[in-house]
Amino acid sequence: MLPSSGRPSMRGPVTTPALSDSASPDRTYTERRTAAEAELRRLDAVSARYANLRAVVFTAGAAVALAVMFGRLPRMGWWAAGVALLVYIVLAVLHHQVFLREARQRQFVQLNARGLARMSRGWHDFPERGERFLSGSHLYAADLDVFGQGSVFQLMNETATRAGEERLAAWLSEPATAPEVRTRQEAARELIPRLDFRQEVCVEARTVAREKADPALFIAWAESGPALTEIQWARPVALLLPPITLTLFLLGQFELLPGWAWWVGLFAQLGVALMTRGRLQAMEERMSAGERGFVRYAPVFERVERERFEHPELRRIQGGMQRETHEPVSAHLKRFSFLYSFAELKRHQFHPLVHLFTLWDVHAMFALERWKQRHGAQVRGWFEALAELEALSCLAGLAYDRPGFVWPTLEETGPRVKAEGMGHALLDAPVLNDVSLPGPGCALLLTGSNMSGKTTLLRALGLNTVLALAGAPVCARAFSVSPVQVLTSMRVKDSLERGVSYFYAEVQRIKAVLDAAAAARGQALFLLDEILLGTNTRERQIASREVLRLLLATGASGGVTTHDLSLASLAEEYGGRVVNMHFRDHLEDGKMVFDYQLRPGVVDTTNALRVLKMAGVPVEDLPPAPARPTPGESLP
Repeated sequence: MLPSSGRPSMRGPVTTPALSDSASPDRTYTERRTAAEAELRRLDAVSARYANLRAVVFTAGAAVALAVMFGRLPRMGWWAAGVALLVYIVLAVLHHQVFLREARQRQFVQLNARGLARMSRGWHDFPERGERFLSGSHLYAADLDVFGQGSVFQLMNETATRAGEERLAAWLSEPATAPEVRTRQEAARELIPRLDFRQEVCVEARTVAREKADPALFIAWAESGPALTEIQWARPVALLLPPITLTLFLLGQFELLPGWAWWVGLFAQLGVALMTRGRLQAMEERMSAGERGFVRYAPVFERVERERFEHPELRRIQGGMQRETHEPVSAHLKRFSFLYSFAELKRHQFHPLVHLFTLWDVHAMFALERWKQRHGAQVRGWFEALAELEALSCLAGLAYDRPGFVWPTLEETGPRVKAEGMGHALLDAPVLNDVSLPGPGCALLLTGSNMSGKTTLLRALGLNTVLALAGAPVCARAFSVSPVQVLTSMRVKDSLERGVSYFYAEVQRIKAVLDAAAAARGQALFLLDEILLGTNTRERQIASREVLRLLLATGASGGVTTHDLSLASLAEEYGGRVVNMHFRDHLEDGKMVFDYQLRPGVVDTTNALRVLKMAGVPVEDLPPAPARPTPGESLP
């Protein structure tokens, strides 16, 4: 289960798309990164040419304008300066488009560099580790490296929104039902070869937001009640008053009315502006806090809308972006973007004058209020659909990056787990082992010397089960599992803050495992690593037997690692439902060698003294051990 000297053969029924040598993930990512870097260099050259052209046009226009000002050129020269200004504006717009294309290509370079990093241990440097999803009370996440440094979340996460990140974390944190798992598997399989689509959606989302956008505030604004009800009167007034004021001004200019008449209208508009200021400002602040880049999210949804899906689940997700009106989300977001651009005039220095003469903010905010009334109830569904698609893309990405992984088979009844050629999903070159828990109340009792692979086997079994019940492929040649609640006790820590000792912290954890197994009505997989180390040998043996008895009584199945060889007698007591398995080591040229292969029976070797001697601790050898372990004996 620990890394071996070479990559093991992964022969067997792999249901992910077969990849030839020419289409291997690392080669594909390399070619795509090289192409993106070449395009980026080309765009850099184009950008430099635009910058030079803008400088030339600006200099020429400024020179002509100065020459006219100082009488060196006739006044007709102003036309030439105006043309230069127009050309400069056109060049600036085109240059900005090049900047946007450069930003997209940088994202493609980064995305494919991340793909290459996942081919090796480079993914350990990814900053998104999901630590915010860790909880000390969770039943398996910390023990199985689901979140945190070197976690499966860090390996899989290629989401571009916080909602997508949270959806992936939720799938890894809670087992799904068998039908849900099958649906996710089938949808993810369709996404595996659609690398272009998966990357383009991610790039579009990351281009519009420097950090992962969180739709929560935007959804909260969209679902909030009417914000302008108390100033509803201002809407018709804002439509009528500025034209009336303008008419009074024109009539005064033609001396049909006194010249001061239009000031009445202007002062009335000032009164409207002052009376509506508080409500308009409150709405603008709340909306701006929630917007956070979603004004530019139309291209993300537009890319999803263009894709033609076959699987009903993907079509359902795509349909979730077209509820009720059956119009594309991208069109609604483009409309929001257009309206929001009017509200952004508030940041311009000329805004007070424009608002005074036109009541600009009243028009802009009421237009956005109408948008919210029409589409606000649908916004949550849009981003939930996008989050689900992102999570499914992460499942597909894992299958694409690990073509040796297999899609597990879901069993209807359990608890049941059967694995052939199973390895640890986070290791580069895991040693493969077979594991079988055929039904309720079954357990593996794992013995072996230190560093032989016992704990790694438990973690491999637990993590692959978590992946399987999230809808992801697993590290095995074949893997079948029923929906179970994974329960672990492995990395128990004491707590000085709570005044809890290591032993009591472990007791609390075991109590949580027992309660969860009972609540799951036996549909649970327990994984216990060297439990109750904080007490003396005799009490540990008695308590360990009792804990295992209570767990098996619920109908749960699982695995336990131990150095207490007295527990080996449980195999006889439970009539074959408890099976003894072990790992061993041997000496080669004075060094310990582990093969990490799981074998039947109880281990008959120890290595604690050898480990001490290798570390330079001067210890004496014990007398030869008896041929067979005696009840009560502990293995170092």
